[in-house]
Amino acid sequence: MTETRPEARSVTIEREFAHPPAKLWRALTQPRLVADWLMQNDFALAVGHKFNLSGDWGGTLDCEVLEIEPEASLAYTWNHVHDDPQFDLRSTVTFTLTPTLAGTLLRVEQAGFRPEQSRAFGGATWGWRQNFDKLDALLGGME
Repeated sequence: MTETRPEARSVTIEREFAHPPAKLWRALTQPRLVADWLMQNDFALAVGHKFNLSGDWGGTLDCEVLEIEPEASLAYTWNHVHDDPQFDLRSTVTFTLTPTLAGTLLRVEQAGFRPEQSRAFGGATWGWRQNFDKLDALLGGME
């Protein structure tokens, strides 16, 4: 007998920012700037670099840089290890930057939510929208 697992779900959010890809790239990859719109971190722009994101909610995410394509895409793991399976999340976050006439379309996809993680899925959907609002405000104040 073969047992199949239900497909994992992904949260995908897109927004066009009135800023060039280079400016968004800086906000996605410079630790001080990442802290301003996402979370405190010890990020480094190097494939294989392991780092933590520390949230205001008192939790920590274990991450590892998986892919870098300067000013085009960035991917890293986004893992929250927890005793309760509902909150044990092993996912991948991928940022994709696409130049537009008005600036840059930024797409974030967080993949890996199990079907029973509806609360985490909803929280991520809400959270990424809020983070994009913070990112937009940060970009407006950057040179």
